[in-house]
Amino acid sequence: MSILLAAMSLNIAAQGVFAPKANEPLVTELTALQTPTKGLVGRHIAMWQSHGRYYENKLDRWEWQRARLMMTVEDLYTQSYVLPFLVPMLENAGANVLLPRERDWNTEEIVVDNDGAFGNRSSQYIERVGAQAWITGEGNGFAQTQDVYVDMQNPFTAGTFRCASSIKKGNESTVRWVPAVKNGGRYAVYVSYHTLPQSTSSAIYTVKHQGGVSRFSVNQQMGGGTWIYLGTFSFEKNASGSQYVELTNATGSKGEIVTADAVKFGGGMGNIGRPDASGYPRFTEAARYWLQWAGAPDSVYTPSKGTNDYADDYKCRGLWVNWLAGGSEVNPQEVGLNIPVDLSFAFHSDAGTTLNDSIIGTLGIYMTDCYDGVFANGASRQLCKELTDSIQNSILHDIRLQFEPNWTSRGSRDESYFEARVPRVPTMLLELLSHQNFADMRYGLDPRFRFAVSRAIYKGMLRFLSRQRGQKFEVQPLPIEHFAAHLNEKKEVELTWSPVLDSLEESARPDRYIVYKRIGEGEFDKGTIVKKPRYTTRIPSDVVCSFKVVAYNKGGKSFPSETLAVGISSKNPIKKALIVNGFNRISAPADFVAPGDGSCKMAGFLDDVDHGVPYLQDISYIGKMKNFDRMQPWLDDDSGGYGDSYGDQETKVIAGNTFDYPSMHGAAILKAGYSFESCSRKAFTKVEDGVSFVDVILGKQCQTKMGRGGLKPLEFKAFDDNMQQMLTEYAHQGVNIMVTGAYVGTDIWNNPLAVTSKKDQDFATGVLRYKWRNSRAAITGRVKGVRSPLDLKIGEVNYWNQLNEKSYVVESPDGIEPADSASFTVMRYPESNLSAGVAYSGHDYKTFIMGVPFESIIDSIQRESLMDAVIRFFEKE
Repeated sequence: MSILLAAMSLNIAAQGVFAPKANEPLVTELTALQTPTKGLVGRHIAMWQSHGRYYENKLDRWEWQRARLMMTVEDLYTQSYVLPFLVPMLENAGANVLLPRERDWNTEEIVVDNDGAFGNRSSQYIERVGAQAWITGEGNGFAQTQDVYVDMQNPFTAGTFRCASSIKKGNESTVRWVPAVKNGGRYAVYVSYHTLPQSTSSAIYTVKHQGGVSRFSVNQQMGGGTWIYLGTFSFEKNASGSQYVELTNATGSKGEIVTADAVKFGGGMGNIGRPDASGYPRFTEAARYWLQWAGAPDSVYTPSKGTNDYADDYKCRGLWVNWLAGGSEVNPQEVGLNIPVDLSFAFHSDAGTTLNDSIIGTLGIYMTDCYDGVFANGASRQLCKELTDSIQNSILHDIRLQFEPNWTSRGSRDESYFEARVPRVPTMLLELLSHQNFADMRYGLDPRFRFAVSRAIYKGMLRFLSRQRGQKFEVQPLPIEHFAAHLNEKKEVELTWSPVLDSLEESARPDRYIVYKRIGEGEFDKGTIVKKPRYTTRIPSDVVCSFKVVAYNKGGKSFPSETLAVGISSKNPIKKALIVNGFNRISAPADFVAPGDGSCKMAGFLDDVDHGVPYLQDISYIGKMKNFDRMQPWLDDDSGGYGDSYGDQETKVIAGNTFDYPSMHGAAILKAGYSFESCSRKAFTKVEDGVSFVDVILGKQCQTKMGRGGLKPLEFKAFDDNMQQMLTEYAHQGVNIMVTGAYVGTDIWNNPLAVTSKKDQDFATGVLRYKWRNSRAAITGRVKGVRSPLDLKIGEVNYWNQLNEKSYVVESPDGIEPADSASFTVMRYPESNLSAGVAYSGHDYKTFIMGVPFESIIDSIQRESLMDAVIRFFEKE
């Protein structure tokens, strides 16, 4: 070990280090409960997610830069790693992450500016003058003057900005930007300002949003003249002056300059015309167009001077890195934004196919032979190779251990790719896998794979950056598990959970936790720090109270847990339901490989059978696969051959598993006059006292493989051994049981991936008292109550059977039937009259089983009516 450490020390000494400094980071959240001391605080990372929609001059049309394949397109596919996973991981470690593409997929956009609100008259720009006046600064600022911008038009040179001298304390001067929010939701917030020689390094911004107040310090000595991202927050519709962004001149120092310009809320639609705008959400567009909207010089976003958008796009990303770093010690010879960028990273997928099930795999690209082989500080560009090796080795190690031991390494190359060559910082271009190859994409469409790869990239960056500074690091923890929320006699909720240790990273151990609370349909608060895996707090009556937990260590914070909920009914606090959140599945779509001789096989993804389950949302899905013939070659991007897919969904965000369904079930239970508590599937391990009925959420839970299958055990079994044991024990104690899920029958009787078990079937028929009849019983999204002893008294009910942005899709739920004479059909699918719901009325306990997930019912009033009817059935003697 000592020889290895000595060799590493010699290597570092020979190459030098790349460790730029800044007196303050670009953005620091002041209201963060914890600051990672062994993470990435103070680091500035520039990265981009491959291509994007662009205007093809020769064809006079907007198009993707790659073909529509495997239900996605590279221009969107790499975003499914970068935006939901990789960027949050880096930010959770404390890094400032800069992107040359829009990061917010909210198509609403509100710009509030001192020069007036173009097309948004209800928003307000408000100045308050204290001891120091706001005056118009010398130079250009932002102004939106038109709906669509064409070449060489820069909105950041069309207006003015405001400035004031700073004060240490006393009568402060403020600027407030108040958005007129027409559609409530989550909005990214960007600020802009002007950098001057006397600019402050600590301009304090306050964001007042639905979840409370967040405060940020922005170093205005860098980053002036573009959009600077603060965070993404929930804003209510028509909340007027109660939500805003505010800037103060009270910086803690006297005599500095604080500047104020426009603030942008949301992602919006593309507004760069060629000559017409794309008509697509801005987040789908190429970097070339975002950079124009973000104030980059035309020499950065269109080196071709408007004649070749394709070339402009792949060139502008590297030029953008140098513009960000221009004027800093990283790039002192160029004019720019003075941001000391630590590294840049280009995330791509590649082309290439195989006729069998072999993996194309991962390639790393870097460039050393440019700029005389050194960076501005004299360090060797061999650091690009070190960065590439750190990230690529991390990816290969984690994929092979967790998913596919035969994952292919295509090595690393020192080659002159523009994106690898031009940035004046350590840079890697990653080609993760082939988006054209079925074997790669069986993994690549799975959210579990995307999370793991993103975590591997984050760890590779963390190791590299820590080595540059000779610092120890810790990897942020994994999300907690065994989460439970139980009520006690004092009108308190007792939360308990367990940490998850990372078998791949010893340092990823939590040393504390943050508990977040949400009251009713509001937003989560800023959180409470606890040192032990438990927390007790008092809650109000007659309102749903929800909780989630993140684990924390010196490296940063984990992704959040699932959301559990509790509620106390003042009408009847004694009667209590237990909600079990048994739906934790996330997965790729169903797939198939037809038998063949190896030279003429059919294979692909069967979206209609099972779309899979995205993690929260999917921003990369474009439409169903339509070409399943492996022998069909790619001809051009309009004729993609094997894997060719429709594009009817490519502007949409597709909802997945939000892990937030106990609150929906609980709201209906509370409305019916019962209290409730909840627990995760893994915490459902003992019989709780005082439970009137158990409500099991199964959603689209069913046994699911990873990738090609056969390497790891199937995951997400609806009724695993523990679930069967617990429900059996509750039944024997006379506790009623409600279970809803799309695959309650299929996963036991007809799952093609799993071996059927008589034990499982006996549990369904003998305890829950139903049996499977049909695995694809309906497609129209309708179910209705029928005459029965339960007497539902509801008509036709609609559930989410089409892809949408609000709820996961239930493509074709199960048909289930009574198992014996004591059980009976209570619901049917109108299109087929197949049985959709079964109830059992026994001497000791009752059950209600439905093939439609309760939370997938669209109308909340219908959910409440159904829950009330089930509860009254349970109560009836």
